[in-house]
Amino acid sequence: MLPRLPASLVALLSLTAAVAAVPAGDNPLRGIRPRATGRVCGSDPTTEVVQEMEEVFASVLAGNGASSKGTRDSGQSTVSVYFNVISASGAASDGNVPDSQIQNQITVLNQGYSNTGLSFRLEGITRSINADWFNNVAPNNTQESQMKKALRKGAASTLNVYTVGFNNDKARGLLGYATFPVNYTDSPVNDGVVLHYSALPGGSTTGFNTGRILTHEVGHWVGLYHTFQGGCDGPGDYVDDTPAEAAPASGCPDGRDSCPSDPGADPIHNHMDYTDDACRTEFTAGQISRLQSQIKAFRGINV
Repeated sequence: MLPRLPASLVALLSLTAAVAAVPAGDNPLRGIRPRATGRVCGSDPTTEVVQEMEEVFASVLAGNGASSKGTRDSGQSTVSVYFNVISASGAASDGNVPDSQIQNQITVLNQGYSNTGLSFRLEGITRSINADWFNNVAPNNTQESQMKKALRKGAASTLNVYTVGFNNDKARGLLGYATFPVNYTDSPVNDGVVLHYSALPGGSTTGFNTGRILTHEVGHWVGLYHTFQGGCDGPGDYVDDTPAEAAPASGCPDGRDSCPSDPGADPIHNHMDYTDDACRTEFTAGQISRLQSQIKAFRGINV
């Protein structure tokens, strides 16, 4: 049985999908850190929210008598994936991406997670021509709720991906965002990844069109934070073998070391940074251990 969150934490933990490109004064979500305009990920919880999620994680593990460390390569589990294509019209230029791009995306996703014990199988594709959803979906808004309520399939172990255009002022600049495993029990309909259609393999977003944006967002869906979570101080991303990073990197700045007091250069080649797709190629052993523990605790997936 999946864990039930304490009622006192439900409101706070529902805010872990962040709004990007929103001036701080306009941000409608408490506990969320807005980011500057640019091609970014919206899954950016504040330190307070992260601490709450980690307390729940620790509590679940303690209740199960389990460890926060997973076992690498202990087995293989296949995640069922449903792609929900939202478009403004029937044209590819309005978001109606072809099946071939989606199939290529699944291939890229499997390449990225090849050493984690997870594989991904496309179970179905739905197509919805809905200009309101395509243009206006943003984290925790009405259009997102309507879209997911109408389309989401499966249980905690099922990955739902929604492709949209992010033309709403509250979401402009996003390439994607995802829910975390801890969110599922109290908001199952909201679970999944929302992705800019241009980030699929062969898409139009230069530097971010090989499919690795979804690899990044699924990283959140399986319980990973950004490598720059918390900056140079504190527990950061709660993974021991990712060096601390003061802020997200861009491009592919080899040798960058934004936290010189912490051993190791910035993990710019990690899937959970903001560098270009071509630069992001790896998960660490610690990240694999963490994601295995997270999906076992909250998604009922054993690897």
